[in-house]
Amino acid sequence: MGEGTRAKGMRGHRDLKVYQLAYSLAMHIFKETKTFPQEERYSLTSQIRRSSRSVAANIAEGFRKRQYPSMFVSKLADSDAEATETQVWLDFARDCGYLSPEHHGELIERYAEIGRMLHSMIERPERFAPSIHTNVAA
Repeated sequence: MGEGTRAKGMRGHRDLKVYQLAYSLAMHIFKETKTFPQEERYSLTSQIRRSSRSVAANIAEGFRKRQYPSMFVSKLADSDAEATETQVWLDFARDCGYLSPEHHGELIERYAEIGRMLHSMIERPERFAPSIHTNVAA
């Protein structure tokens, strides 16, 4: 269960490996975009920051709705779409000369890893359903 397992100690979205990776990447992109030219401030910089942050935000929102499988899956699909959008902005950043091809490749692969994790979660949402505690006499 590589995407953040449904371990007994899991209490919230911050326990999910996929959330941790998405959040870390969003912070990395925030720092990286500080070096982008000023004229990109309201375009590429703003877009890539927004989409990268939305990956983590949608995971968190989805986790909160996990008792409703269709809502959970929908938010994870939104997260995957934001990760794909972020990859497009990374392509623009590379092609505009703001990211080296090597650094671009590393970031793209990390977002691909997030996509694989999200797809695994989407395929088996029941693994993330909250446990229901009942007091049934044996």
